[in-house]
Amino acid sequence: MTEAYGHRLGERARVENAPAIVSRALRNADMAVTEVRCDNPRPGLSGPIRPEDAFLVSVQLRDFPHREYWSDGRRASVCDLRAGETSLHDLRRDPVTLLDKPYHSLVVYLPRAVLDAIADEANAPRIRDLNYKPGVGVNDVMMSSLGSLLLPALRHPDQANPLFVDHVLLAVVAHVAQTYGGMRPMSRPVQGGLAPWQERRAKELIDANLGGVPVEELARECGFSKAHFSRAFSQSVGMAPHRWLMKRRIEVAKETLRDGKLSISDVAAACGFCDQSHLTRAFTGMVGVSPRVWRRALEQ
Repeated sequence: MTEAYGHRLGERARVENAPAIVSRALRNADMAVTEVRCDNPRPGLSGPIRPEDAFLVSVQLRDFPHREYWSDGRRASVCDLRAGETSLHDLRRDPVTLLDKPYHSLVVYLPRAVLDAIADEANAPRIRDLNYKPGVGVNDVMMSSLGSLLLPALRHPDQANPLFVDHVLLAVVAHVAQTYGGMRPMSRPVQGGLAPWQERRAKELIDANLGGVPVEELARECGFSKAHFSRAFSQSVGMAPHRWLMKRRIEVAKETLRDGKLSISDVAAACGFCDQSHLTRAFTGMVGVSPRVWRRALEQ
């Protein structure tokens, strides 16, 4: 479990109360924002955070002069952090700060999986690393503005709209990926078709449910109506969702037949077909020969 947001982060920042909001707007990873504040610190180093492939993006809410900072055990240049400035921290590199004066900041937790997901959705190459100087703050007006939008939600969580928080944190990820990771979209999706992330998500759901997944569920995951989704899927993939499902069933059936451990009836069950006859009809129609003949040809 990560130590990079909420009360666990608060413990390492030497504060008793560290309000946080977690967003699961991207299904494969959590994002979070934490408010860290201490008006009367007892001088000492911040606690170590368990290493993970993730970044913290910190927005200063008050000046922090003469900050001493270490990354990978190496001391960075002492610098003044001003209110509104942004600094980045790589959790693979053991970031540590001397907390010897009052401090107040917003800290956004961005795991690698979130950066990968936002790059995939933008149809851009995945980001290898973020470009920043350890311990140094930069005047990032966009990041400061996005942070100010999150403060009321942290202070009045009962009034916070989860959808609003999701959208602000998604904007943070996109901004960080573009500004510090150099993310640039490679190409636009097919006109009228699915966005890259929608196509990928639909195919993932189909692969995970070879027995059949309702088109309504696929459409809902992509934010479309059933009719709109079917048209967009066909535009992007070149065939209707049910045809793609059958194609994937046959491809998986081929892989299973090639392995040779299961009977043809068991292959049919494993690949989402009603029975062996159903598999045989579909396989013959798409491949040109029956599963038995196809497997026999492999053995020769």
